[in-house]
Amino acid sequence: MEGVRVLEVAQFTFVPAAGAILADWGADVIKVEHPVRGDTQRGFINMGGFQLDPNRHPLIEHPNRGKRSVGIDVSTPGGQEVLYEIAKTADVFLTNYMPAQRQKNKFDIEHIRAVNPNIIYARGSAYGDKGAERDTGGFDGTAFWTRSGVGHALTPEEIGGALPQGIPAFGDSIGGMNIAGGISAALFHRERTGEAVELDVSLLSTAWWAAGASVTQGMETGETMRSLMPGTTASVNPFMANYLTSDGGTINLCIVSPTGYIRDAFEHLGLPELADDPRFCDVMPLIQNAEAGVQLIAEAIRSKPFEYWRQHLKTMKGQWAPFQSLIDLASDEQAIDNDMIVEVEASDGGAPFKVVRGPVQFNHEPLETTRAPQASEHTEIVLMELGLDWDRIEALKDSGAIA
Repeated sequence: MEGVRVLEVAQFTFVPAAGAILADWGADVIKVEHPVRGDTQRGFINMGGFQLDPNRHPLIEHPNRGKRSVGIDVSTPGGQEVLYEIAKTADVFLTNYMPAQRQKNKFDIEHIRAVNPNIIYARGSAYGDKGAERDTGGFDGTAFWTRSGVGHALTPEEIGGALPQGIPAFGDSIGGMNIAGGISAALFHRERTGEAVELDVSLLSTAWWAAGASVTQGMETGETMRSLMPGTTASVNPFMANYLTSDGGTINLCIVSPTGYIRDAFEHLGLPELADDPRFCDVMPLIQNAEAGVQLIAEAIRSKPFEYWRQHLKTMKGQWAPFQSLIDLASDEQAIDNDMIVEVEASDGGAPFKVVRGPVQFNHEPLETTRAPQASEHTEIVLMELGLDWDRIEALKDSGAIA
């Protein structure tokens, strides 16, 4: 993406996450923030019940690393003039503001295309840019988790209520990646045809794509899958279940197709005799005797601690995983070996701040990026690059149009 300029007029995580991915890929992403308060998310002091340090802020660093920040009051004529100056030089305009705000502040597609007909215009929204609810706002907790059916599917029916979303900005981050992919396709299309397109990604469509197989199955049959309570299984395959260890850990077996794996799996589980047991020696009897198989495997895994199984099963041919927390992943050797964690300079001058790289890696190369900008940190630099002289910059500052 080197040589591609993205003009981002967006807040929170969903659409800014797309800008972060594009910055990871080499684009020059200019983030427009309010000249006084910045991105509203900078003021968040709590995330999932945890107090946030404003100088080491995950909800700012994660979706904004690698960008430059320009402070512009887009509600003022002077601010709009500056926005258009940047838009003239940009390849992509990226926003998640509501339709009424885009029109009122004159950065909807017709206003931006008036100064740059070749710009790709990308919108992120809660429910899409068409229909009666195009003006309805939302967050991933409403559109991605609650309304989409994802939260319902992941909540066991026996709970008798609804599980809250346990990962802040979960759908936002997935949706941001979808936007970045759409922009990449749009840039490719423009390169091939000369046509600049507009594109939309919603949190609702992101959730439905992520759950697409289950949504399709539900539309086909009228039935929906739900997560099960711990200790229960509807599987007809004893090699597809969660099993408790002696110290309360969990090992997930996920040998979807047991053919060719049965003997090796039973040997690793300390049950070699079951590979010759007519109840379990082949796939069909294994399915028919799944309940008995689950009980025998549960007893075997419950006889030893989590760390034993985490090491011992590394040589098993079939698929499995240790049940880990998000913190556990930070020390997972495989995640580290694949450069999934990136250190950036911390804005408070302290220890490096660790962020997660995007899911795409090119040529096995580790990601190199910079910390998220402070609000309005690059206003003067960017405007001088555009050719604005200092007197005009000072006048715009004095009027409150920029910071």
